[in-house]
Amino acid sequence: MAGGAVDTNNGVVPEIINFLNASPTAFHAVDEAKRLLKKAGFEQISEKQDWKLQVGNKYFFTRNYSSIVAFAVGKKFVAGNGFHIVGAHTDSPCLKLKPVSKVTKAGFLEVGVQTYGGGLWHTWFDRDLTVAGRLIIRESKDGAVSYSHRLVRIQEPIMRIPNLAIHLDRSTDGFKPNSQTHLVPILATSVKAELNKVAADNVSAESDGKTSNGKKDNDDKKHHSLLLQLLASEVGCKPEDICDFELQLCDTQPSIVAGALKEFIFSGRLDNLCMSFCSLKALIDSTSSESSLENEPGVRMVALFDHEEVGSNSAQGAGSPVMFDALSRVTDSLNSSTSKLLEKAIQKSFVVSADMAHALHPNYMDKHEENHQPKMHGGLVIKHNANQRYATNAVTSFIFREIAEKHNLPIQDFVVRNDMPCGSTIGPILASGVGIRTVDIGAPQLSMHSIREMCAVDDVRHSYQHLKAFYEEFSQLDAKITVDF
Repeated sequence: MAGGAVDTNNGVVPEIINFLNASPTAFHAVDEAKRLLKKAGFEQISEKQDWKLQVGNKYFFTRNYSSIVAFAVGKKFVAGNGFHIVGAHTDSPCLKLKPVSKVTKAGFLEVGVQTYGGGLWHTWFDRDLTVAGRLIIRESKDGAVSYSHRLVRIQEPIMRIPNLAIHLDRSTDGFKPNSQTHLVPILATSVKAELNKVAADNVSAESDGKTSNGKKDNDDKKHHSLLLQLLASEVGCKPEDICDFELQLCDTQPSIVAGALKEFIFSGRLDNLCMSFCSLKALIDSTSSESSLENEPGVRMVALFDHEEVGSNSAQGAGSPVMFDALSRVTDSLNSSTSKLLEKAIQKSFVVSADMAHALHPNYMDKHEENHQPKMHGGLVIKHNANQRYATNAVTSFIFREIAEKHNLPIQDFVVRNDMPCGSTIGPILASGVGIRTVDIGAPQLSMHSIREMCAVDDVRHSYQHLKAFYEEFSQLDAKITVDF
């Protein structure tokens, strides 16, 4: 191609761009994953019901609609055999609306938000922002009232967090915004909001603030009526029928393939939707043909968890029993005997904890240990930490490295400097909580936890190819390894 540009018309790259653009929140990421799985022939099951599984079939379930687990049962699977799992997470650092978000100051309508995770909050200033998330909607039909969960996303920019002019802040300490007082987005001016009151507001005033169900509506005291009207218009309901919501701010700029040679992806939420998508696509494609599960003795699984950015301690996080529950129920459903086989299955299982890695920054090279400098285009990064901030050990890293070598895929190593703190992942949580062998890996990226991150097109391909090969070949490779004998 002219100028050495990367061809992005075919393969995984356009698909991940579509996935990123469809997933402004964890709820939307799960919804998009669900759509892709159904299209690929996966059957949805519920944790609230008994499971009647069959070998050779493919299934998935969601929890809280912000975590999703999908799996394909090999045709040679018997209860007690292992699970081959790639785990990632659906959440990213962001600004979430407070339970009472209505803020009015100096003639402006503002929206109160709370910080979620460890974001680079200065990057949220001067961006064209909107809101997305889920609503709980009251619905009335034939005198009966029910409540539904509805995803919502306002496409156009409706908010902004403006920077202070440099003339009003001559400090030499750098930009250090106060997350309580400075990080408050502007929705509108009070004057314009008053002049442009929507008809629904007048109706509410005439009805003495009562809803269609005769209940006193206090939502306008908690949230700006303008915001509620925008949300209601988006989903096609009345503002007073919005009972509650979980909303977050998101950037309206779309994800794109960029750079002079079209070698990068510029996007929000690459950490960790990039790994989520690559693992999901790897599972789908490794189980797509009639014969793909013919000789598989294990269960191929992907688990995308919520709340990793805040420690995974929730009912739908990696610290919950969701992984153990899935393994237990699959084993029990396909167990014709009364013997307890889950413990044996766990010891035969393997988790790839896939979370984005820190690429070497050319302007901050001293932040990386000299012999461990992951580079873009260099393939997946195996993460090591002697203090178990990552769950990798010699056996698990060997297995993952061996798959790369067989397929001529690049592979890299990362160790944090001894004089710097080390982050962590879902890897140690799953390894210690469930007892499964685990390797921590991730694609290299820059600008981690910024509103706008970047990674390399090549590494998206490498990640997908590596994870697909893991699903297809782990059983045969693991059978050749002897450790606890």
